[in-house]
Amino acid sequence: MDELRIRAATAADLDAVLAFWKVAAEGTSISDDRTGVERLVARDPEALILAEQDGELAGTVIAGFDGWRCHLYRLAVHPERRRQGVASALLAAAEERFTALGGRRADAMVLRDNATAHRAWSAAGYGPEERWRRWVKPLGA
Repeated sequence: MDELRIRAATAADLDAVLAFWKVAAEGTSISDDRTGVERLVARDPEALILAEQDGELAGTVIAGFDGWRCHLYRLAVHPERRRQGVASALLAAAEERFTALGGRRADAMVLRDNATAHRAWSAAGYGPEERWRRWVKPLGA
């Protein structure tokens, strides 16, 4: 098995990423389409981080920084590559990015009912902060 390679996504990766999320990610988001991911990569080319192994996509994480807060989204690892250090490597890359940008604390979007994700995030040192609740409003039509 080849060594894990961590890199930023490019526009050429987007179709593969969207297909990968259908296999590896839990739930969907209003932004899980070509337009949404293109916009992300165009605005912040380093935000979508990929893990590749044996020439295939093994995992993803979005490490977004708005100048104030560090946000993690779409941590996804292919089911056949879980528990092999892929998520840890992705989170280490995201945290390095945040530190280099001056970030002070990272938060993660984690589905309430995804027990597998809870274990992964907990193992990485993250925990729920129950005093906060996320409020959302879809924009546009």
